[in-house]
Amino acid sequence: MESVVVALVMGVLILAGVIVPNSRGRAIMEVKIGSLTRQVERHNRMVECTCALEQDVSVV
Repeated sequence: MESVVVALVMGVLILAGVIVPNSRGRAIMEVKIGSLTRQVERHNRMVECTCALEQDVSVV
């Protein structure tokens, strides 16, 4: 009976040891993805402005 309790405790500790670093890594990844998303949006706005300027110049 004692070995079953030890196995269960070890299983819970191992599971916690896997879940905690995984959640931290996921949080870091979400922050980086958010940053990349903002950079892509800024780039896309710049491309749209450049296209509008090119059209204005071609009219002139």
